[in-house]
Amino acid sequence: MTETRQIVLAARPEGEPGPEHFRLETATLPALAEGQFRVRLIWMSLDPYMRGRMSAAKSYVPPIAVGAPMQAGAVAEVAESRHPGFVAGDVVFGYFPWAEQAVTDGAGVTKVDPKAAPLSAWLGVLGMPGFTGWIGLNRVARGKAGETIVVSAATGAVGSMVCQLAKARGMRVIGVAGGAAKCARAVLDYGADACLDHRGAPDARALSKAIAEQAPDGVDVYFENVGGKTLEAVLPRMNDHGRIALCGAIAWYSGAESPPPLPPVWQTILVKRLTVQGFIVTDHQAHYPEFLAEVLPMVGAGRIRWAETVAEGLGSAPAAFLSLLRGGNDGKQLVRIGADPEAAA
Repeated sequence: MTETRQIVLAARPEGEPGPEHFRLETATLPALAEGQFRVRLIWMSLDPYMRGRMSAAKSYVPPIAVGAPMQAGAVAEVAESRHPGFVAGDVVFGYFPWAEQAVTDGAGVTKVDPKAAPLSAWLGVLGMPGFTGWIGLNRVARGKAGETIVVSAATGAVGSMVCQLAKARGMRVIGVAGGAAKCARAVLDYGADACLDHRGAPDARALSKAIAEQAPDGVDVYFENVGGKTLEAVLPRMNDHGRIALCGAIAWYSGAESPPPLPPVWQTILVKRLTVQGFIVTDHQAHYPEFLAEVLPMVGAGRIRWAETVAEGLGSAPAAFLSLLRGGNDGKQLVRIGADPEAAA
């Protein structure tokens, strides 16, 4: 028997979550059955969609039960195995509890090449966020050279990928981010032609005016990660037949902002004949090899840049997650759970 620490959902939040909604516990892992293996987590990903899983409301993924461990994508090392496809020392990606160790039957777990890129990159630029950006730009928004795209949360793990891929495609890229430092990063590191600070705009009307100044010919594509006043500001600037890739709406996840009234939004979609498509990246998993074939060489050549915000130790995960929901991260929010053998090599 092996003991591990894990973080469980202590209670469902109403509105903005807080530390009281999480609890650190010690659990005992069962002995391995045939076809199972035990992993020690190295890097764990924190992502906005997890807020939805803390709620009982129906969504595209089932909610976490109160008292059950929170779940996350993680890179881990196989510590012990009775599975024919995995041996001790293999480095894998999978969805595991917020924990230091876990037992799995291997469903949904894949091996990663620890030499191809830093292990943490498999949770960011080469993982779900990077793939989400690629799918949204290529298969949902269908961005084309010469078009103008606005990217909300432009320095986040998804938005920064969209900015770089869109720029490489020959699009004019306008980012929206929170704060002067993030806006500078969007331009200097991620190739945006301009970046607007939504915190510096007193309301949606002011932000919309700033977008118009940077996109005098209108906006063809909007990559939506945020909702809130950014969406309200972009909609009037969309060109006829523009496309909106709806990836997330973090401003509304905890009820911090009220959505704009539906009638004018609906009317704008009608009058401008906009295409608005929500998408969940897991629906597009068959295209992951195509994504990896394009982006992995770009990462290796230094043509794709990324930032990481790292919290140390499992116990830091709740505070890091709450900070993420408030925009406190720069790039991909990670938790370093255990020693990274590649970093030490």
